[in-house]
Amino acid sequence: MSRPGVRLVTWRALRARRRELAALGGWSLVESLPALLSGYLVARAVDEGFLAGRPVNGLAWLGVLAVAVLLGAAATGRTYRSLGAVVEPFRDEVAAQVVRGALRDATRAGGRPDSAAVTRLTHQMEIVRDTFAGLLMVTRGFLFSAGAALLGLLALAPVVAALAAAPLVAGLVVFLAALPAMVTHQRAYVRAGERLGQSAAAALAGHRDVLACGAQTRVTTDVARWVSAQATAERMLARMAAIRSLSLGIGGWLPLLVLMVTAPWLVERGLTAGAVLGALIYVSTGLQPALHTLVQGLGGGGLRYAVTLENILRTYPVSDDKRPSAPAARSPHCRPPTGPAGCSPAVEVRGLTFGYGPRARPILQNFSLTLADRDHLAVVGPSGAGKSTLAALLAGLVPPQAGTVHLAGATVAAVEPAELARMRVLVPQEAYVFTGSLADNLRYLRPDADDHTLEVALDALGARPLATRLGGLGASVAPALLSAGERQLIAAVRAWLAPAPLVVLDEATCHLDPALEATVEAAFARRPGSLVVIAHRISSALRADRVLVLDGDEPVVGTHEQLLIRSATYRVLVGCWDESVPPHVASARQG
Repeated sequence: MSRPGVRLVTWRALRARRRELAALGGWSLVESLPALLSGYLVARAVDEGFLAGRPVNGLAWLGVLAVAVLLGAAATGRTYRSLGAVVEPFRDEVAAQVVRGALRDATRAGGRPDSAAVTRLTHQMEIVRDTFAGLLMVTRGFLFSAGAALLGLLALAPVVAALAAAPLVAGLVVFLAALPAMVTHQRAYVRAGERLGQSAAAALAGHRDVLACGAQTRVTTDVARWVSAQATAERMLARMAAIRSLSLGIGGWLPLLVLMVTAPWLVERGLTAGAVLGALIYVSTGLQPALHTLVQGLGGGGLRYAVTLENILRTYPVSDDKRPSAPAARSPHCRPPTGPAGCSPAVEVRGLTFGYGPRARPILQNFSLTLADRDHLAVVGPSGAGKSTLAALLAGLVPPQAGTVHLAGATVAAVEPAELARMRVLVPQEAYVFTGSLADNLRYLRPDADDHTLEVALDALGARPLATRLGGLGASVAPALLSAGERQLIAAVRAWLAPAPLVVLDEATCHLDPALEATVEAAFARRPGSLVVIAHRISSALRADRVLVLDGDEPVVGTHEQLLIRSATYRVLVGCWDESVPPHVASARQG
């Protein structure tokens, strides 16, 4: 699968907006009228008006030029409107690619947030937008202005056009030959700036550890190294300005010198004084400014655009493969025993080992577990035993040191984040609710759900009173005005609506009262798929088909009754929970 480069991505953006580009070109043509007519009209005004003793005719020619200038000025305003119609959608597309890439990297198995993503989305994204707009303006400005000036010179005298075009081409050749070196130095500058941002962010985030370890000198040296690298790259860019000045001197000023030196010879060949003056106007107000704008634009903004967009595309590539992806070998909704023959268990954990650090004692070691469709597992254990860690491993949010986690036969670590999101839902203790309507919050994981489906979900999970108090599905939700339990209830309804076959509730109902918690867990137990509940009350363990006990030693799995006999940790936990226990539990505890 190939990755489009800067040229291809730019070409796609321009091709997708051909109508807007056509409008930009049309208004640019009108804008270039003064550049096309200025030298010719001045020549007529001099030769047929002022030098001929007819000043009225001369003023009339200049009046025509004034009208052309007014038309060009009016067209300039329209060009910027057309420019925005091309640039802003392109900027939004690239920004969306950065956001998607950053979220994908941060949420994939083993991924981590990238501090440089903020730089790409803010500083670098604005560079791309502004320089892309500038690149379009200077390119179309050179094409139309220089083209109009050359056409005007041809209309005056072909020999004059040839004398002016030769140095112009030479100046362009010098500039284009130096462009690769300019790109190299611009690339070094952008990358040094990004590395400086990463280094500084790491130093600031870990400043307490730096002080505790006495590593101030080392960290300061590392940051200073990237400061020096960025300064060196910036100095090299400044030196490239000399090459730009050379090309401007050859292509912009040398034509004027050539015309002035050859003026006597041109007059001897029949060129009028007005024509010589008109030629000088074409060069000084048309060719020279157009070349100056092009060289400064490409040598400055153009380089920044190419290198910055290259950096973004290298980090968050856009696929060039337009073919649809092959269907997965197994659907994530394939659940035995109700599913087709050959489906794998809903959840299968094999030889899982995980610890926080290479020398830390593993929280889980060589752990295996299998969940079938409609299995309801409660996970219990003392604080720090690894319950939330197991939830994160099952959801693919952290990678194990050894072993694998399979959902519906697919290895979690090998599944793309978008597909993984359709295979499992993890609801944490701190429920997230965003500002918007209640319906929008509930549809977050199932956008196609209609109002009737949402109403059914509210009734199933006992959330109807909350919806009524808020004002119905269309009511606006202000997260800061909701209690922790209300936020948990909304998150639970959202997860219940999701099509994912696995739901993991990581103490996701701890702020609900016991009766409402029972209603929520019962609704999830009736839902197709598998349910894992990180329990915080004995009632959650009693409702589960099986209970997994994590206590820092070897995990134990069994029913409530089995664990009362087999697990001392479970008996202690049951005794510590503050709620009534059935008589057979109390007798087992005493025994």
